[in-house]
Parts: sequence; C-alpha cells; structure tokens
Amino acid sequence: MDGVLFDIDDTLVDLEQAMGHTLQAIPDPALSHLGDDDWVRYKALYTTDPQRHYDRFLAGELTFEEQRVHRVRHARAGFTPEPFLGRVAEAWVRSYEQMLPQHFRAYEDVVPLLDALDARGVPYGAVSNNVHDYQRAKLDRAGLQRIAVLVGIDTVGVAKPDPAIYREGARLIGTAPERTLYVGDNRLVDAEGACSAGLVGVWLDRAGRGEERGTDSGTTTGVLAEGASEVPRIAGLPAVLQFLPPVR
Repeated sequence: MDGVLFDIDDTLVDLEQAMGHTLQAIPDPALSHLGDDDWVRYKALYTTDPQRHYDRFLAGELTFEEQRVHRVRHARAGFTPEPFLGRVAEAWVRSYEQMLPQHFRAYEDVVPLLDALDARGVPYGAVSNNVHDYQRAKLDRAGLQRIAVLVGIDTVGVAKPDPAIYREGARLIGTAPERTLYVGDNRLVDAEGACSAGLVGVWLDRAGRGEERGTDSGTTTGVLAEGASEVPRIAGLPAVLQFLPPVR
C-alpha cells in the first residue's frame, strides 16, 4: 500500500467514551435516581443509536442537533416518564455541545502508528461521515493536528459508503485507490464500502465483536453475513503496518 486513510469516530478518536462521559456530566434531574447499571444501559442506548437517527441526519431528514435530541429521548424513555421537549431539549443540546469536545481523546495506539507512517514516508488522511469543520475541530482537540487531509460529507456532497468520498481521500493524499488502505470500525460502511470504491478496506474491530478472534499478528478475516465480501480484520492500529512495505 502507498497510503492510508482512516475513519475518525471510534477509530482514531474514542467517541463512545467521550459521549458517555458527557452524558453523565450533564445535570438531568429526571435521571438522578439511576444506579450504575442503569447508567451503563442509558449510555449504551444513546451511543449505539439503535433507531439509527444519525443515518437520518446523513440522509438529510434531521439536522445534526435533532438527531441528538431523538437519540437521548429514546435513551431516556426507559428510565423516566418526563418529556424531553422544547426548552429542556434545547438546554440539553447546548450543554452537550459545550461539554463533548472536552472529552475528545485519541486512542493510545494512534500517535505511535502515525509516527511510524511518518518515518516511512507514507501519506495519510481521514474520511469521515460528518462535516469537515466539525471533524477538523475534533481531531485538533484530540491532539491529531498532524492529520492534514480530511474529507467530510460536505467536501464532495456524499457520505460513506458512496465511492466518491473514499476516492476523494485517496486523491488528496496522492495515492491510487487500489494502493490505498482504508481503516475503520464499521465493517459495512468502512471496510466493505472502501472495497466497493476500489480501495483496500480493513475492519478495525477493537472490541472483538467479530466471530473470529485475532491471530497473534492482530489480523484475521472477519466472518461476514451471507453474501457479503470478506475483509481483513484487525484488533488494533499497530496491525496496519503489516499491510505496508517493510522498512528498508
């Protein structure tokens, strides 16, 4: 491979943890009775977004703020009958937006990998299913200013898995799509989507959710749903280096 592109959320930046910390930091009297187990369930409902409200944002059906309100409303529904509307929702969104960036952190394996890529002269960048400026601020807040190339959904007017967004990333880092690795935590949208666009997609399965565990090298082929293509699966970012030429 001649270059590497990355997803951002839950690939480079631990967004799930940032969301969890933010949810617990926002005062919400309606949830003051929750115990530890309830908090775990509440945060999981918000972060996993089972009703796919973020997809509705990508489809243009909801604004970015509206998808957040829908997600937290669904998460709260199982724990309190108190409505989440009007000024209550507006105040929550403002508090959430102010607090969330304070919790953005890069995973511990990100900087060492970027150091290794720099040492090898391998170009890299990020392609994300969010708007450019929001993700630029997120990378900077997480200490990843060195990732200069960033493609957002407003860069080319489409979202993953549309082939154009991956190919624009490859163009900007100056590598041919077929010689460009794309690494992300979503097997379907990131790994398979990149493969469909002509890149080499790799599924970053940090939590080991695949049906197979990683080998000693950290790589295996994920077992996918019937009819889906097989993609390489890695347990952590250090395994990206095995796809690159050895240091000479």
